[in-house]
Amino acid sequence: QVQLVESGGGLVQAGGSLRLSCAASGSIFSFNVMGWYRQAPGKQRELVAHIFSGGSTNYADSVKGRFTISRDNAKNTVYLQMNSLKPEDTAVYYCRLRSRGDYWGQGTQVTVSS
Repeated sequence: QVQLVESGGGLVQAGGSLRLSCAASGSIFSFNVMGWYRQAPGKQRELVAHIFSGGSTNYADSVKGRFTISRDNAKNTVYLQMNSLKPEDTAVYYCRLRSRGDYWGQGTQVTVSS
C-alpha cells in the first residue's frame, strides 16, 4: 500500500510563490513517475508537471517557465516550486505516483488572489 501526503498549499497574492511537497510512503518500486495535477472548480483535472525517477520532466504549457518540479528519491518526495503565480493557477493540487500501481494524494488548495 502506498500513501501520499501533500503539504504547502495556501493563499497567495498574484506574483507570489508557493512550494508544494508530496511525501510517498509504503511499497514503492524504484522506477516510477511522480507528478502534480490540478483541478479548478468546474474544470477537469489536468497535468501540471511530472518527473520520472531518472529525472526527466514534463510541464503543461501554461506553467512552463514559472513552475519547477523536482524530487528527492531518497525521501520519496516530490516538490513543486510555483513562482509568478496567477489567479488562474487557483485550484486543488493533487500529487500522483505511478509505479506498479496508480496512487493519488488527498489534494491541497492553492488560491491566488488578484
